[in-house]
Amino acid sequence: MSVKLPIFFDHHSTTPVDARVLEAMLPTLKDEYGNASSRSHVFGWNAKRAVDRARGLAAELINAQPEEIIFTSGATESINLAIKGAARMYAEKGRHIVTCVTEHRAVLDTCRALEREGFEITYLPVEPDGRLSPAVLRSAIKNSTILVVIMHANNEIGAIHPIEEIGKITREKGILFFCDATQSVGRIPFDVNKMQIDLACLSAHKIYGPKGSGALYIRKEKPRVRIEPILVGGGHENGLRSGTLNVTGIVGLGAACELAAELMDEESKRMSALRDRLFIGLRNRLGFIHVNGSMEHRLPNNLNMGFEYVESESLLMELGEEIAVSSGSACSSAALEPSHVLKALGGGEEIAHASLRFGLGRFNTEEEVDYVVERVTKAVKMLRAISPLYEMETKLDTERQSDADRKLGAA
Repeated sequence: MSVKLPIFFDHHSTTPVDARVLEAMLPTLKDEYGNASSRSHVFGWNAKRAVDRARGLAAELINAQPEEIIFTSGATESINLAIKGAARMYAEKGRHIVTCVTEHRAVLDTCRALEREGFEITYLPVEPDGRLSPAVLRSAIKNSTILVVIMHANNEIGAIHPIEEIGKITREKGILFFCDATQSVGRIPFDVNKMQIDLACLSAHKIYGPKGSGALYIRKEKPRVRIEPILVGGGHENGLRSGTLNVTGIVGLGAACELAAELMDEESKRMSALRDRLFIGLRNRLGFIHVNGSMEHRLPNNLNMGFEYVESESLLMELGEEIAVSSGSACSSAALEPSHVLKALGGGEEIAHASLRFGLGRFNTEEEVDYVVERVTKAVKMLRAISPLYEMETKLDTERQSDADRKLGAA
């Protein structure tokens, strides 16, 4: 079976819009184009009904109430609104926030902005597999701690944090817990009540919906969470996010959430099988490679691998016209600095400069996986053939094997 090129294996950066989502959105661009805040005519009423339905679908996916969903332009805005809004609202109780060194740049940069406002931020390290230890978190909490910010699944290495255990700690301590669920929602179960989460975000374009549409979950009871808005001017979304609602994007988000709820279990199994096929194929054809993070606590569609003696940027250039993969977060790809996530695992800059992130998606096939295995293998071997370091290592490896064989023979 022939494979259509280019192949998209970068689904952590974005996803294609599902045809069923597009179909749901089209009426809002053609006939049902009303403003959801226009309450005096049928165009506005229809738009509001469409928004309300989408709100319910987004809430259902994460086991929330519809009134706990605030629509935004995406995860970055939601992250800013949640962290800044909660920090400023509860500043009188304390000014200490706890987060993790492997969080998305949107979280880290927001926390640094709050540091300039006088807040104290603790950045916790992770274990070698990329997960945060609940014991480390517990030890970092102080009397002045008001907020814990930990993502559900990492956007680069797919590591899944023990969110239920973290939620128990924050609830026990009476501290708010914000969870960036952008990469996990729609891929693995995410339940704000079971996990005892107070604030969470998701983004449509990570779950086969449109770009520019996202949501922020804000718990309404036990406890009731209050945040300060960062956008004002109209009082939309209960005064928390002013601005004319993006009805088309919101409808797309709702449709994507509905599909995710329906397909998640089946897709998770299929993605795991494709991911394992990719891993085994590369492992069987190449030496000096390793997985960044663990295979156990990992998103089903994620594989992040280090290819020793190869620069990832060179590998990306070799593959770029045929295969879409990345060396880290798409939001940081313009910078030539090595991934802060990979550096946090303890492998150093060398490994961080030699790693690729593969993100599988809904429409990928076994044939595509097999093509990627063959193409990556060919590219890695070609680049290693011109690497003096690789040549030295293979000579040393041959000498070590010869020594071992001689000792075995003498015995």
